[in-house]
Amino acid sequence: MSENWEIAAIRLREAYRTGQVAPLRDLIEPNDGDGAYAIQAINTRYWQESGRRIAGRKVGLTAKAVQQQLGVSQPDFGILFEDMRVANGGIADTGRFLQPKAEAEIALVLKADLPEGSAISENDLAACVGEVRAAIEIVDSRIADWKITFADTVSDNGSSAAFVLSDDALVLDGADLYSCGMVLEQNGQIASIGAGAACLGHPLAAATWLANTLQGQGDRLRAGDIILTGALGPMVALQPGDHIRAVVGGIGEVSFSYGEQK
Repeated sequence: MSENWEIAAIRLREAYRTGQVAPLRDLIEPNDGDGAYAIQAINTRYWQESGRRIAGRKVGLTAKAVQQQLGVSQPDFGILFEDMRVANGGIADTGRFLQPKAEAEIALVLKADLPEGSAISENDLAACVGEVRAAIEIVDSRIADWKITFADTVSDNGSSAAFVLSDDALVLDGADLYSCGMVLEQNGQIASIGAGAACLGHPLAAATWLANTLQGQGDRLRAGDIILTGALGPMVALQPGDHIRAVVGGIGEVSFSYGEQK
């Protein structure tokens, strides 16, 4: 294990407490995906040993424009911990975040473990999906001013911070995840629009990519895991006092307020 990876992991963990840090380019090359996932794994183990429980995974970089911006050709993923969950209609405490942004997504909740030992198809993945929910991911970067490379965001747990799930849940059969429209409102004004197809062509495609990537790392998705499949439209920067609401056509709606938790 590289000493630089340990240093980078500590730097990122400390950023949650002390504030933004400079990009990690003194410790890892911008496109070193293997090293970045190793850094992410160091912190995942640290947090698990500290008592945090994994609730699932988030898929990021599903938009081709963002991939091109960072010079990569694939998505990335990060870990969702149970303590990152914000209740639907609840408050995301400003004290937990540095430079947060919100994006609307489709979440899948698994009812069964994915099979082991072979490539996962979209049909394999679909057979294990128990619920479909509208979701909002609150992304945040510990890297100053969001000046991230692929390695920065992967090392930084996929720039993840929190998530909100709709109360209503659908079964996958009959749910239109491809052409469903999305509207995200900020304080009652339309701030972002999109569709299911914006998420790597189809949210199931993003989830299948995740399943196969995890399998290649000796891990897999299991019953109860939440998968945030990726943004359906542009993300929106948050300011204290904001109320954010997302509606995903035929799937549901979800909201939260960004403010001080009392």
